[in-house]
Amino acid sequence: MIGGSVFLGRAIVAEALQRGHDVTTFNRGRSGDDLPGVTAVRGDREDPGDLRALATGREWDAVVDVCGYTPRVVAESARALSGHAGTYAFLSSISAIATWPAEQADESSPLYECSPDAGPDDGDYGTLKAGCERAVEQYFTGNSLIIQPGLILGPRESVGRLPWWLRRVARGGRVLAPGDPDTPMQLIDARDIAAFTLDQAAKGVGDRFITTGPAGNTTFGRWLGDCVAVTGSDAELVWVPDAFLSGYEIGVWQELPLWMPASPEDANVWKVSAAKAEAAGLRCRPVSETVRDTWEWLRDGDQAELERRYPSWRRHGIAPDKEERILADWASAASQEG
Repeated sequence: MIGGSVFLGRAIVAEALQRGHDVTTFNRGRSGDDLPGVTAVRGDREDPGDLRALATGREWDAVVDVCGYTPRVVAESARALSGHAGTYAFLSSISAIATWPAEQADESSPLYECSPDAGPDDGDYGTLKAGCERAVEQYFTGNSLIIQPGLILGPRESVGRLPWWLRRVARGGRVLAPGDPDTPMQLIDARDIAAFTLDQAAKGVGDRFITTGPAGNTTFGRWLGDCVAVTGSDAELVWVPDAFLSGYEIGVWQELPLWMPASPEDANVWKVSAAKAEAAGLRCRPVSETVRDTWEWLRDGDQAELERRYPSWRRHGIAPDKEERILADWASAASQEG
């Protein structure tokens, strides 16, 4: 496991240990603690000497790479580990698909153009992920298993989308709920991706799979309703239409996480086909279970330690005064219409 101490990587390690596998993690030991039971090898994947030391005298059934973001860095890992494992599972992203979210996506959709030897400044996140996929396929001798997740949630989420909503709802009061509550979504738990990835790796599968929840496995309203239910707060969800919110400068996906205003460019953000993965065995737990388990992890954690460990959380969430101003404006507009 390249990485293995944070969110999805940690979920994969936990699942592998539960299945009785021998797990080696390779990381710098900075982002998080390794789970008990692993063989931890300290090193930096960008250091050729560390990669050589990792591979020398070791062999595995599979490599799982959850922290590859730069093609030439992934290429070096693929080269170094060729001949030392049968399968290289690379956790990519649906963002690597060039036509999504303007068009519906499946495994035949075209990727962004990006060299397998590209550097960090040769594209944005999705473009570089496409190059990373090509690096594994070109430089690893063995099975290349490409996993393209959609929107991932679950306990220990490092990005901070669901944690922000849970903590905001837990504070109670009037909560700005954006858009249409009936908007269908596709959400998947990191633990379900972990199980699917290990299933395919154990079979020695060399293929690519989009892994996301079934179409419409929740709605924006039901999902936020789950947040209210598990926190037990007195929060009142105030639904404000996209058209009204367009008059404010709101950072999409960040200030109101997971909210995507309706537009032709983003028409298929929640319309992705996971049929191939489902046919291969992908199973997704109810979103309400993911919300519950994430809240229990948040509620029981040391809040100061969580803030320290997950600095990316600070990038998400609307400022309270801005939220209050929008809600006040919406109430005034609604009263005038009435």
